Amino acid sequence: MSNPSLQNSPNLDSWIVLEPDGAVRVKSGKVDIGQRVSTALSILVGEELEINPARIIIDAPDTSYPDEGMTSGSNSMMQAGNALRAAAATARRHLIVRAAEKLNADPSNLILNDGLIFTQNTNQSLTYREALDGSTFDIPVDPDVALKSPADYRWIGKAHKPRSMANMVNGSMPYLHDMALPEMLHARCIRPPNYRARLQSLNDSAVENLQMEGFIVVCDGSFLAIAGDDEYPVIKAAERLARAASWDRPTLNTVDLYGQLTSNACESRPVFNGTPKDEPVPVLHAPPAHASVTLTARYDKPYIMHGSIGPSAAMAWANASGTLTVWSHSQGIQPLKSSIAEAVGMNPDDLLIQHVPGAGCYGHNGADDVSFDAVLVALAIPGRPVLMKWTREDEHTWEPYGSAMSMKLRGSLNADGEVIDWSHESYSDTHLGRPRPTPGGEGPSRLLAALHREDPAPPFQPNPSMATHAGLHRNIDPYYTIQNVRAVKNLVHDLPLRTSALRCLGGYANIFALESFMDELAHHAGIDPVSFRLRHLNDQRACDVIEAAAKGIGWLKERADDIGRGLAFSRYCNSKTYTAVAVELSVNEAAEINIHKAVVAADAGEVTDAAGLKMQLEGGFLQAVSWTLYEEVNFDSDGITSRDWETYPILTFPQAPRVDVIILDRPGKPALGAGEASSEPVAAAIANALFDSTQIRVRRLPLNPENLRQAASV
Repeated sequence: MSNPSLQNSPNLDSWIVLEPDGAVRVKSGKVDIGQRVSTALSILVGEELEINPARIIIDAPDTSYPDEGMTSGSNSMMQAGNALRAAAATARRHLIVRAAEKLNADPSNLILNDGLIFTQNTNQSLTYREALDGSTFDIPVDPDVALKSPADYRWIGKAHKPRSMANMVNGSMPYLHDMALPEMLHARCIRPPNYRARLQSLNDSAVENLQMEGFIVVCDGSFLAIAGDDEYPVIKAAERLARAASWDRPTLNTVDLYGQLTSNACESRPVFNGTPKDEPVPVLHAPPAHASVTLTARYDKPYIMHGSIGPSAAMAWANASGTLTVWSHSQGIQPLKSSIAEAVGMNPDDLLIQHVPGAGCYGHNGADDVSFDAVLVALAIPGRPVLMKWTREDEHTWEPYGSAMSMKLRGSLNADGEVIDWSHESYSDTHLGRPRPTPGGEGPSRLLAALHREDPAPPFQPNPSMATHAGLHRNIDPYYTIQNVRAVKNLVHDLPLRTSALRCLGGYANIFALESFMDELAHHAGIDPVSFRLRHLNDQRACDVIEAAAKGIGWLKERADDIGRGLAFSRYCNSKTYTAVAVELSVNEAAEINIHKAVVAADAGEVTDAAGLKMQLEGGFLQAVSWTLYEEVNFDSDGITSRDWETYPILTFPQAPRVDVIILDRPGKPALGAGEASSEPVAAAIANALFDSTQIRVRRLPLNPENLRQAASV
């Protein structure tokens, strides 16, 4: 399979630069947002170049770096990792050839070690830069270059200190929110009451008073912002400007969200092996005549938000030369650059976006939107940098959420307990609302402020994605060996809230439904749920992670009567990391779930950075626990009501369960994307354990007391 990163940037010098002091500078278009990808990439480069990874420099990228698109979909190691490893191996081969010429030596007698090339049994040596005469490589990356054998690894799979971790812990880490430039302005936006509201008027005297005090008011249609020299006065001035604004207030449709999901107009596509087809949806036929039992079930997931602990921020500077510089913590600085340039009608070559660490992203939160907010204010005040920060309320009410979803499943068993018929239909809004260039020019439509300007961008109209395991159809089809699989995606229109990419896209809800339903089928068949899964798999690696998780949780051991155990499995995108999650829990009298123990077993192929992988798996598990037990965006006809941490609770430290992570390393096997893998099976594992403990099957998330009591009353 061709690597899109190398297709976009085939030249070796785009990836690796040899510094005069012997360090190696690596350029990657993938951003490090806490997932430790910079640590893993430095290990890969160090391995192939025979240099200590600690001597490798990886800067935060800007849009002059290789275009690697989004840092998303657990693709960093599979794309950037493979690209950089091929680049480093190509560089090693080239250095050996050049050094052999200079040293008049046989290339097979040359050894590379920590920045030096020397001949065996002599004192002759060269630095890497000397081998190139202090020049650049000026050759293409060979995507098929021979890589080091696992038997020769020095750095891959070994323990490494994570980059920047010490700075994060001691508080010295520079974040975007803390940036300060000469003559910088602070800015805040004044938001409409809800999605559909539009600015009608501003109190002129109030605006004049603010201007007399030195504040700058920026108004473009319904985009309203204020800027000034000092942050706190700007915050208070924004409150005054908000009181001076009058809005019309059309209401939102709040009638039966889950009814809308399955009754609104939609575009439907059949999905085969993870890929939608532009053809009629197969009719749902009657169950096979030889079926011993047929079950149907519907599962629901609400809107959930990213819940970034720090609200989003951005800096923009419109320079006198006509260029524009933006500092952003976006996961997709390249497509954001194209979308902003298109929105303001400027040449993309005149726009530079620099990635700076900021609030966590986990998909598409407010990072891109706040960047465009900053741009609009900066363009109105050229020559001065503008630091725009969202408030907590901004983040909770205006970020694009992970879509609500409904899944309808039907399955049949034969007399031997084998699944012989399977249907899975998913209903959802889009999960692909990121700013990005498209043939239809839809980039600006995905930027919040672009919809509020006097000349607004046209509303974003999503089309069904036809990419494999993208959007709402991610993991819609079972990885199990099952006869007669029917999978259908339904892209639903006219739903009430703004949506985009949240970690796992549709995979979290689809696996919740799929793995809960597997448990339901196992129960009706009278077969142990672990055994039931194993008998429907023909991939030993999948079986291995399930068996490891079951063993880790003590699946067959005795337990107290009130303790339930549950397990769920997924292979992320049916092609990446294998993960099984097992949990042990109880339910108290207040109908609250207490998770006592959890095991995550994963096979991500060859492990480059074991500690980093473990943290990724732990983090994905804990975030999904929060989604599963607590999170739900609430709204009424006037707008979002879950506007703070009181109204949108998340998992807290005292509530976090113990997590044991088991990694099945596969040296020499391709590295598999792991960033989102552990999140998918969590909801089903908890729901299955809940049923094991209480015999109550809850099919609507979150698994909070209200939904538990509702399910118990049915």
